Amino acid sequence: MKLKNYRKFNEQETNRINKLKNLGERNIDPYGHAVKRTENSEKLKTMFDRYSKEELTELNITTKSLAGRIMTKRAKGKAGFLNIQDQQGQIQIYVRRDTVGEEDFTVFSDSDLGDIIWVQGSIIKTNTGELSIKAVKFRHLVKCISPLPDKYHGLVDVEEKQRKRYLDLIVNPGVKELFIARSKVIQTARNYFIDDGYLEVETPILQPIAGGATAKPFITEHNVLKMSLYLRIAPELYLKRLLIGGFDKVFEIGRLFRNEGISIKHNPEFTSIEAYCAYGDYNDAMNLVENLFMKLIKEFHKNTIFKYQDLEINATTPWKKIKQSELIEQITGVNFEKVKTFEQAVALAKKHNVELQNYQNTIGHIQNEFFEKKVEHTIVNPTFVTQLPSAVSTLSLQNKDNPDCTDRFELFLGGREYVNGFSEQNSSFVQYEKFEEQIVEKNKGNSEAVDMDHDYINALEYGLPPAFGIGIGVDRLIMLLTNTRSIREIILFPHARKKNEK
Repeated sequence: MKLKNYRKFNEQETNRINKLKNLGERNIDPYGHAVKRTENSEKLKTMFDRYSKEELTELNITTKSLAGRIMTKRAKGKAGFLNIQDQQGQIQIYVRRDTVGEEDFTVFSDSDLGDIIWVQGSIIKTNTGELSIKAVKFRHLVKCISPLPDKYHGLVDVEEKQRKRYLDLIVNPGVKELFIARSKVIQTARNYFIDDGYLEVETPILQPIAGGATAKPFITEHNVLKMSLYLRIAPELYLKRLLIGGFDKVFEIGRLFRNEGISIKHNPEFTSIEAYCAYGDYNDAMNLVENLFMKLIKEFHKNTIFKYQDLEINATTPWKKIKQSELIEQITGVNFEKVKTFEQAVALAKKHNVELQNYQNTIGHIQNEFFEKKVEHTIVNPTFVTQLPSAVSTLSLQNKDNPDCTDRFELFLGGREYVNGFSEQNSSFVQYEKFEEQIVEKNKGNSEAVDMDHDYINALEYGLPPAFGIGIGVDRLIMLLTNTRSIREIILFPHARKKNEK
């Protein structure tokens, strides 16, 4: 190995590199190749933990093999123990020189914590009753150069855990379980939609127009086409094009990108589920969401009443449905249905210390700002907040009885929003006007306003059937189901500032 321009090594690392060289001198590849495994740690424990030491001795099961990373090791004289870790957990290995032979025992003796090894042997229980493999073959697979964190202190620095998620997964067993749970949540949701007749589809991540939601986009350039493209902030407009094309039910699970701040609730890159159903409305959407969430809550919490951080959440159905204006009045005493002029609304905002932006130029804008600043954090139990203002609902169908509101809902629980859904606006003329309103907002400083999408307007001219759509924040949902405080804990590789930045 030529290490002239490699980084400097400390004493421990240098010792390990010398062992690596010694392996090569004995014709043992320090970075070995594929091996066959018949078992994993969990499977062995499930199969054999119920047997006594004497029963396992009588069974004499000798053909089991598995591989993993050495997490603990203790050796003395002609024998020793180590624990190896695979995806499913840890299991103890018992190694004796007179069983594995001189060469394999030397490999065992020279092994370090973090090395990856393969063993084959018989299933036994020790005098203390611990299920173990008594090795008959011991093979080195991969040398670990960088020592693992001290087992008593582990990897506890939050930023270091997230920057080095691979190391976090090795030394903090609960982290692996968290991401296995994440996978199960997504798989359960996927199966739920498929079983309900939805077709899973894929839409562009690079889009010519930043549309489908109000958010600040990431911008990139396509060299060949010589045009700006946007990482999608939502797949909505493409999914609705599919309804126009004749699909009745479609959904997509995928990454969205919003150029916003980083917090315990926000990551610029996150996962969503968006689903669209022809011939339904937002009432059908709320029923779908409630059924899906209850399926997941019962699977993960085993009860409709559960704890999330310091909150007790009662998810017993049916879930509450309430108009946004009514909920604002309950919490703040302000009745926006009695506010008749923009000037009155501005005066109320000043009175209640609700800060406004230049583009928030309607009563609906101010009502929604009231809700976000004064109300949403107070919602603990699952609540569908309905009939949001038309001014902040660019793609939603206006309510028949009150055109200043839309047939839209947001699902809140634990003080956070989890789902946005609505009956879809399907008039090309109304939609065009709503896009034009967004252009006015953008010119007044709203960097999250959506752009005019002429192709989508043209698509609407062919006829979008009555429909509903929903968007579910998967990361927040996983936080809820796993009782996790920060979104960064349930994203494998969250974005972070450069290490020298504060």
